[in-house]
Amino acid sequence: MRSTQFAVLAGTLVVVIGASALAQGQKPAAGAAAKAHHIVVTPDQVKWAAGPPSLPPGAQMAVIAGDPSQKAPFVLRVKLPDGYRVPPHWHPTDENVSVLSGTFMIGTGDKFDPGSMTSLGAGGFTRMPASMHHYAAAKGETIIQVHAVGPFQVTYVNAADDPRKKSTPTK
Repeated sequence: MRSTQFAVLAGTLVVVIGASALAQGQKPAAGAAAKAHHIVVTPDQVKWAAGPPSLPPGAQMAVIAGDPSQKAPFVLRVKLPDGYRVPPHWHPTDENVSVLSGTFMIGTGDKFDPGSMTSLGAGGFTRMPASMHHYAAAKGETIIQVHAVGPFQVTYVNAADDPRKKSTPTK
């Protein structure tokens, strides 16, 4: 009986330690506990970094859970400055966006048309199915949370809009 209680306690500690390591951006130890864990992230623990090269400059991003480059579920947050725009693009997987703060504007189609965009405030949600052409903008500093199944990729409708293909001026 006592050895069973010890095994349960030890298993619980492994899960708690693994979740704590993930919340701090570390990888948990290998084993069963690494597959099932509880993640808790407070706002002050979010580690913002420059957005990926697939987004126009100015965005900041924080991976909350998972790995967007893998074929698995992930959650990330994106902080957009006032006036930020993402030209028409699409993703090979469904994209789910929840607005945490600010105003996120979303439109569908192959041309950026501010007049046809829908404004979503905090608490708003939008889902773009795989391959749907869409574009976005921010009114005021805006933070969104994206959850999807990776790998997360951005393909621009107009290749000239792709920031990865734009040259950076030299000094």
